[in-house]
Amino acid sequence: MIKLFVVGFPREMDEMQLAQLFGPYGDIKLLTIARDQIGGKSKGFGFIQMDDKDAYQAIEALNGYTFGDRQLEVRVAEEKPEPAKQPPVQRKTNYVPVTANSPVRKKRPRLSK
Repeated sequence: MIKLFVVGFPREMDEMQLAQLFGPYGDIKLLTIARDQIGGKSKGFGFIQMDDKDAYQAIEALNGYTFGDRQLEVRVAEEKPEPAKQPPVQRKTNYVPVTANSPVRKKRPRLSK
């Protein structure tokens, strides 16, 4: 399974139209278009997951395809490296373990009013 990065399609294009463009080259497993959080408008790029053979056929056929004044760019998406795991933070405590030889601290009696 390969994840493709697709950029340069018209912002008016929806998921169905993009699927129709890539559909002839193989089965699409997952298709997402990046959208603005506030208005929900397309940002003009997205991601498509396809089988290996189908993905390379789509790259060869559609990379450089022209839509009016925009040119489609299709390439294999780069995987983001996972962030390094931070060691757990050790908190400082005033706890002193009680051992057999350590003095026993008595609690002060509570004074009633």
